[in-house]
Amino acid sequence: MDADASNRRVGLLLWVIIAFSGVVFTAAELQRFSHPPKDDGSLSLLVVGDWGRKGEYNQSQVAAQMGIVAEKLEVDFVISTGDNFYERGLKGTDDPAFEESFSKIYTAPSLQKEWYSVLGNHDYRGNVEAQLSPHLKKLDNRWICLRSFIVDTEIVEFFFVDTTPFVDKYFNDPGEEVYDWKAILPRQNYLSNLLKEVDSALKDSNANWKIVVGHHTLKSAGQHGDTQELLHQLLPILEENKVDFYMNGHDHCLQHTSSTNSPLQYFTSGGGSKAWRGDINWMDPKELKFYYDGQGFLSLQITPSQANFTFFDVFGNVLHQWASSRPLLHHSAI
Repeated sequence: MDADASNRRVGLLLWVIIAFSGVVFTAAELQRFSHPPKDDGSLSLLVVGDWGRKGEYNQSQVAAQMGIVAEKLEVDFVISTGDNFYERGLKGTDDPAFEESFSKIYTAPSLQKEWYSVLGNHDYRGNVEAQLSPHLKKLDNRWICLRSFIVDTEIVEFFFVDTTPFVDKYFNDPGEEVYDWKAILPRQNYLSNLLKEVDSALKDSNANWKIVVGHHTLKSAGQHGDTQELLHQLLPILEENKVDFYMNGHDHCLQHTSSTNSPLQYFTSGGGSKAWRGDINWMDPKELKFYYDGQGFLSLQITPSQANFTFFDVFGNVLHQWASSRPLLHHSAI
């Protein structure tokens, strides 16, 4: 009996270890993609958000201008800041909206590059697993969409963060909307693990530039304004780890905001289709560098020592330019 009891205790201990290990491994490192820069060490890309409307609300016109600018800049890839398919994401991997809002819209040869995409709140109103499915890459090999991940380009690391699950309203007051939370619950565990992963990845980064991409705003003079949950939970991590830029969508506008508290700069590129004309909230003029309540997109040209941002409208006009320079290996370990 003593031997049996001992065996049972060992078996129980092994079960606990296995169960515990399973919990630990759910907080795995963020998936990483390598995308080397050009031979001269530079990188060019476009940033667009809130676009998927089957060409309507000037989506096709924005796409055409993106193609022209992308050819001039010889872009290496495109970043989508979320709300990729309106109004309620994709219904499944065979949803025609994928081709009608993506493949058949961004047809310029210069845009036939990887599209690194995060999910927006409208995407969560559909079948999230469908939008994340590898099957979509078979339909269009440009499509790369995960909840959270890293794109390492050697000179800059892009940290893509799944911001929708942070917002309390979607859980507490969703109205008539139904969100696909299957892989999110229990929510607090998901958010805690994600914040730890982002913090750890940022701390491990030796890239000259650190850029975080999310759907939701941190600071904004647009309709949605600041996202309080992100200000309280994500922003301290970004500031502590000396992130250079935060890029987002969600507000259907183009916007550049600075902070009086840190060097962090904020860029909103949510003008991929439907815009909200005249919809602007007051903001400290010391922080709001640029605001445009129409459609358009953002370009970024970056080298180890220089980052150049340019906002374009639906006609391809340059609306705002801003540059940042720094010594080489700014973020290298001491």
